[in-house]
Amino acid sequence: MTQVPDPADPQAPEGVDLERPNAARIYDWFLGGTANWAIDREFGERAVKTFPTIKSIAQLGRQFLGRGVEYMARQGIDQFLDLGSGVPTVGNVHEIAVSVNPDARCVYVDNEPVAVAHSQILLEREGVADRHAVIHGDLRQPGEIWPRALDTGVLDPKRPIGLIMCGVLYFVGPDEDALGIVRKYLSLVPSGSYFFASHLTLDGVKSPDEDSREAIREQYKQSSTPFHHRTREEFTEFFDGLELVKPGVTWVPEWHPDEAASRLINRIAEDPSFSGGLGAMGRKP
Repeated sequence: MTQVPDPADPQAPEGVDLERPNAARIYDWFLGGTANWAIDREFGERAVKTFPTIKSIAQLGRQFLGRGVEYMARQGIDQFLDLGSGVPTVGNVHEIAVSVNPDARCVYVDNEPVAVAHSQILLEREGVADRHAVIHGDLRQPGEIWPRALDTGVLDPKRPIGLIMCGVLYFVGPDEDALGIVRKYLSLVPSGSYFFASHLTLDGVKSPDEDSREAIREQYKQSSTPFHHRTREEFTEFFDGLELVKPGVTWVPEWHPDEAASRLINRIAEDPSFSGGLGAMGRKP
């Protein structure tokens, strides 16, 4: 049976799949956003019943992104390519970067039409669409995405770029050569660029809730965006040849923690592995 939009939902942009829930829109719901539809909210509510702290884990990922962008901006990076950027919400890359350097620029890339449409609306509303851009495309096609990103005129390929793949690599399947995709992008960005990424894992997770985590993974198979865990070793391999920023590959809450850490639920604060997310940043020599 064809899924129809809830009458209370906004008009869906062209190309939006309302037959199945989508990770970008589900994540938006986890964070309290409004760029989602009934099918996404129903999925999210089931996910919360399966894994009650999933909203807190989503917030951890968003905080991690913000800390990484701020760090890169403070190192002098003033242009960013955010792959799998998702739906705009609190703490978007361009907003954080501009708070450090008013001249910072960003190109967003996502394959979810809702994310792209809302990103474009946000940039136009803020009056900054001439300095930032959004592309509808699949990050798994670097040979297509890279020239399109340059065609926006936002990025200067001769100067260091902050390459971001946060909360997205686990949607690249085990048979889709995620490592090759990352290495292709890294071969295109110039020396001095940074690569910032996160990934879900079961490797080293201490919390005794493996059944719930596996149940969530099974639930996402019902969506248009199933996800896949990778080991710490597999995630670390993405950074081969880069100069790792301290503390290296670590749990997301432990990467350059700030005052936000004190606001985390006790379980995560006491056991960072509960986040189930590894994060790291590397600099291309």
